[in-house]
Amino acid sequence: MSEHMMRKLAKPMLFLAAFIWGSSFFIMKDALDQLPVQYLLAIRFTSGAVLLGLFCWKKWRIFTTDYLWRGAVIGTMLYLGYSIQTYGLALTTPSKNAFLTSVYCVLVPFLYWIFAKSKPDRYNVLAAVLCVAGVGLVSLTGDLTVNTGDGLTLICAVFYAMHIVTVSKLSAGKDVSLLTVFQFIFAALYAWAGGVLAETFPARALANPEVLLPLAYLAVIATTVALLFQNVGQVWSDPASASVILSLESVFGVLCSVAFAGDQVSRRMLAGFALIFAAVVCSETKFSFLRKNKGEE
Repeated sequence: MSEHMMRKLAKPMLFLAAFIWGSSFFIMKDALDQLPVQYLLAIRFTSGAVLLGLFCWKKWRIFTTDYLWRGAVIGTMLYLGYSIQTYGLALTTPSKNAFLTSVYCVLVPFLYWIFAKSKPDRYNVLAAVLCVAGVGLVSLTGDLTVNTGDGLTLICAVFYAMHIVTVSKLSAGKDVSLLTVFQFIFAALYAWAGGVLAETFPARALANPEVLLPLAYLAVIATTVALLFQNVGQVWSDPASASVILSLESVFGVLCSVAFAGDQVSRRMLAGFALIFAAVVCSETKFSFLRKNKGEE
């Protein structure tokens, strides 16, 4: 495929990746009705590891043993993020789960400051203020309490941010696709262990075609295809526009849960969603697109 064609397809691929991840929130909500959390994640990560491992089979010749410990560390953060998010999803609505998860985009600069001594700028601080205000509008009830599912989702956002930081710190000089295979492998191992220790294997549910279809979507499309679209799209796009497009995952999550899962969204929640989205855009782009447009006038 020509370079010109890849540039034309880059933005649609990023939009598709954001839509796939956004749509997975309400699909996973349905799957949770019949599949326990750990076995759901174990099947999803195992499928992702196998599919991505086959896809990048030529990369295995560059394997070295340090891929193992790097994959274990990154996979730990990935597993904790997905696991806690899935437990949170069982106790809250898909739309709130989708938006509160996006808080990780704002947390990354501050965690990176701790580990890499790179101080966040004024746009990062503004993003944090906007995010806190948005989280308050979305999560706080009339008596100023936070739903348990909302709290778990916010905790998962911390681990997602840690996942991004560890990938940044540990992937230097390594093939990202092969490293991703190992983080999937270790995340799957953790999930299988959690399932064996704390859950009953859902043999009857896995024989139900109504469960297999959403499970296949989560394992194949949301775990493997979306990651491929994101990687290819970012190669042929500038980072600022790519991050804005990918942050639409939360918006697509709300739209899908309202359209297909019957979620009710209040004006207060919409205001919170708007503030969180503004925080993500501020953190990722520093509003550079506004300054560019102003300069062109």
